[in-house]
Order: sequence, then C-alpha cells, then structure tokens
Amino acid sequence: MTELPALSIEGLGHAFGSRRVLSNVSFSLAPGDFTVLLGLNGAGKTTLFSLATRLYVQREGVIRIFGMDIRERASECLRRMGVVFQQPTLDLDLTVERNLLYHGSLHGISHREAAQRAAVEIERVGLTEQRRDKVRQLSGGQRRRVEIARCLLHRPRLLLLDEPTVGLDIASRQFMLDHVRRLCREEGIAALWATHLIDEVARVVVLHRGEVRAVGEAAQLLGETRTPSMRAAFETLVQERAAA
Repeated sequence: MTELPALSIEGLGHAFGSRRVLSNVSFSLAPGDFTVLLGLNGAGKTTLFSLATRLYVQREGVIRIFGMDIRERASECLRRMGVVFQQPTLDLDLTVERNLLYHGSLHGISHREAAQRAAVEIERVGLTEQRRDKVRQLSGGQRRRVEIARCLLHRPRLLLLDEPTVGLDIASRQFMLDHVRRLCREEGIAALWATHLIDEVARVVVLHRGEVRAVGEAAQLLGETRTPSMRAAFETLVQERAAA
C-alpha cells in the first residue's frame, strides 16, 4: 500500500486584494522528508504557511494533510502538525516547562502525560538545566529550541518551520538543522523548512514571487542548471523565469 503524502499542495493561490502572492503552487512531502522551501523575503513562504495552518482562509487550490482536505477536516489536520512560526510565540513570563505544559493542555493532554513528554523534549533540545528558567532569561537560540520542543509535545507527524533560524548564530542554526533532520531520519516525521538562507538546503522547493520555480534534490538542481553551488542554481532559476 502506497503511503499517503504528509503534505500535498495542489494549485494553491492567494491574493491580498489585487496583489497576487501565490499562483498555482503545487508540491508534496512524503513521511520522513526534510524539504526546504527556499525563497527570498516576499516570495510567499509565510503566506503559504498561514494557509496551511488555517490562519488565512484558503480559497484557491487544495491542501491535504495525510490525505485529508484541510478545509473539511481542519481539526484532525492541525493535530498532525507541529508549527514554529517566524515570529516567536512563547510566553516570556512562563518557564520553559510551563510553556510546554500549557501547549499540552491546549491539545487535551493530561498534566501527568504532558509533564512526562515535556521532560523528554526539553532533554532532547539540551535545556534540562534551564527547564525552570523563565523564557525571557534565555538566549535567542535557546528560545528557538524551546519552540521546537513545544511543537513536538503532541507528537505531530508533520513539522512546518517558518524561518526558524533567522537571527541565530551559526552554532544555534546548526543545532536546529541537525535536530530536525534527525527527527525526519529516525522518526519518519516530515518537515517543511522555509528559509531564504541558501546553506540550509537539501531537498528543495524554490518559491519566487509566489510561483514554484523548481522541486527536487539539491544535486538534481545543480545538474539541471549546470551550476557549481546551490546559491548559483537558485540565482539561475530566478533569473531564467524573470527573463522569460
């Protein structure tokens, strides 16, 4: 039996008044995929995430989560997702642990179960010693680790991460990448990682001015564009479509 895609997007479009932001966007992620949604600022990445998480009303195209149409089964779809938004959403006056416990209560997880899961996730991101510190006492990289731990508490099978390493130092960025890639590889979680940073690329969906320019493995795109680096491949893909 063929496994259903963790995320399937078909013909997705969106506009703010007369300004079109997304046009006929289509791609999919299989369970275990780590995929980078690569695009410059303003490419439409955050709008796509807002549609996939029901923050915006979807009027064009179809979004399916493990085969379920998100417009018809929104609650079930959202339970399968863990999300890290571009803008931090932690409560700065709660401790690391309390932020996770509150998230657990929103998902109907008992306090005892949430506490057990929180301890596991906090340990996995290396913050056990900081678990009772208020979030405002943490560094930017540590706060992002807390957001990753929190979004995993309800055991999602699909992660959506919107520019999760912006403003972080190299070591913090690398930790985040390694941790999410390990989750994909070892636990079969699918991840869509939106970024404008070329060095965070593996399997990639290139989004530019609201349109998908390419989908494939980085090595495949290097071959197709006959370029020596992903940065050069990205520039070629963007320029070719602009010239056309």
